[in-house]
Amino acid sequence: MQTHNSIHDFFSTKKTIVTIGTFDGVHLGHQKILSQLVEEAKNLQYESLVLTFFPHPRMVLGKENSIKLINTISEKKQLLESIGIHHLIVHEFDTKFANLSAKEFVEKILVGKLNIGKIIIGYDHKFGKGRTADINDLIEFGKQFGFEVEQISAEEIGDIAVSSTKIRKALLEGNIELVNQFLGYTFEFTGKVIEGKKIGRTIQFPTANILIEENYKLLPKNGVYIITSKIDNKNYHGMMNIGTNPTIGDNQQTIEVHFFDFDQNIYNKTLTIKVLEKIREEQKFDSLEALQLQLIKDENFSKSYFDKL
Repeated sequence: MQTHNSIHDFFSTKKTIVTIGTFDGVHLGHQKILSQLVEEAKNLQYESLVLTFFPHPRMVLGKENSIKLINTISEKKQLLESIGIHHLIVHEFDTKFANLSAKEFVEKILVGKLNIGKIIIGYDHKFGKGRTADINDLIEFGKQFGFEVEQISAEEIGDIAVSSTKIRKALLEGNIELVNQFLGYTFEFTGKVIEGKKIGRTIQFPTANILIEENYKLLPKNGVYIITSKIDNKNYHGMMNIGTNPTIGDNQQTIEVHFFDFDQNIYNKTLTIKVLEKIREEQKFDSLEALQLQLIKDENFSKSYFDKL
């Protein structure tokens, strides 16, 4: 897959079949549309092209400049590549782009830059300045400029019953099982191992503190989770706490991972953590000894989870 950082970086003499959207999560619903895009590109001998945006349009146009996203750009690229897309354009969404009229967007971008032969789009897709144009306008533009428009019906989308909004809600509720079900893959995040306060090792539960650079990445609700990660090409199981360590009296949110049967120095390594299941809510204990007893229970619960796989 070729990745382009702007519409203006893209050029193709071959016709393209295009879909447009933020595709946050690249969830089961997105995967259905994208697989259809890849299949039709083969049949028509077109190049498949996904046009997406960053920042998220709601960060620019709305009052939601603090919106958190299911995927980082890097994660989204990997997911789209695995589906078999030919081209991904990650275009900067700004007020100038948002102010393009519907006709300007079609004529200058879709036709003039992307060499469009066909577009696959949802029945409820809105575009152009103020999002005033809809699928019917797009069909008329298609007739005018000579490209096909394929509409994904309300019935098709309704059958899937998955949305990025539902997944974000499930993450904020800590319902990781539902998140993974909706995604069709295991939710993950990537970060660097940094030094922490080293309190875990004093109660025989050393942890790797993970720092995520992308502050827009949405994480599950504070709590304790079963996780797995690959370190130096070997899979390790473990458990993770996301939260503020109320027993110790911290206020800042941290991500701490304890790997089972593991004794290596991994400071400054970049790890990808896959989140499998929630164990319990984060809670405050009366002492470190009481916390240690609970962590033993959490570890036993987690190991029994892996034993059943």
